[in-house]
Amino acid sequence: MVDQTNNCSAELRSPVAVVCHDAGAANLVFAWLRNWSQSGFLDQHEFRLVLQGPAHLAWQAQALSLPHMQVHSELNSALAGAHCVLTGTGWASSLEHDARKWAISQHIPCIAVIDHWVNYQPRFERAGEVVLPNTIWVSDPYAVDIAKQTFNDITVIELPNVYLQNMVKAIPPVTHDCRNVLYVLEPIRHDWGRGVAGEFQALDFFVQCLPQMVGHQTVSIALRPHPSDPRGKYDAWIQAHSHLNVCLDAHPSLNQAIANAKWVVGAETFAMVVAAEAGRQTYSSLPPWAHRCSLPQTAIKHLCDGVN
Repeated sequence: MVDQTNNCSAELRSPVAVVCHDAGAANLVFAWLRNWSQSGFLDQHEFRLVLQGPAHLAWQAQALSLPHMQVHSELNSALAGAHCVLTGTGWASSLEHDARKWAISQHIPCIAVIDHWVNYQPRFERAGEVVLPNTIWVSDPYAVDIAKQTFNDITVIELPNVYLQNMVKAIPPVTHDCRNVLYVLEPIRHDWGRGVAGEFQALDFFVQCLPQMVGHQTVSIALRPHPSDPRGKYDAWIQAHSHLNVCLDAHPSLNQAIANAKWVVGAETFAMVVAAEAGRQTYSSLPPWAHRCSLPQTAIKHLCDGVN
């Protein structure tokens, strides 16, 4: 892959409005900005940040100091006078969509970061209104192919996944006697016609497959909620499964949680990509009646295929 780092930092025309709601794209953006800032590429840039929801929490956990930076609570104040808009592409808010809509209406360069491998077109649609950016940034060749197939007339650029690289570096090899399972949760917007939220169906299917996955020895199971999950969402499920050694994960960071696990299970969250890259046995818990796990990494196995 050609390193596009210098070229992409030059694409950011100052002042730059950085607008993120979901954590996935925000983590990529923060890692790239930190890398470019440390390399001196951003010394003359002004940044105006609007961060809400999980992106705001991610910022609090890894805040960086840019040479000329302002944090705005209101989108309009950050956009006023901006010469470039850099956004995430989450689905849980209209914040990023509104920023792109303003940029396109003002003929301001707009860059959108896609951090996953599904729902590319719907990321840019709200209430039937489609607003596409001028450029899309992604972080792996799988995403490049999907983006180019989905958007024929938009420039797609692959950048090194600095966030993933840094995460994996911080995770030591698993210890020989580790018997811990980490389950990384995420909201699933499907119930596959069964009237139960998809994330809970996946959890139940995981429990069904657990003996085949870990053998007959006793294991500890830690459920790590998604940043967008409300507090207490899984309390009733944990209580209903009191026969299992299960609790909520208490580690402050994802890499610490993965470091403490031998097995990592989830539906199709990016945390599974980190776990697989860190050498953990990683499984998708999407049940046989669900859609196929969209994560393209071959190291991630599917419980619906059986456990080898």
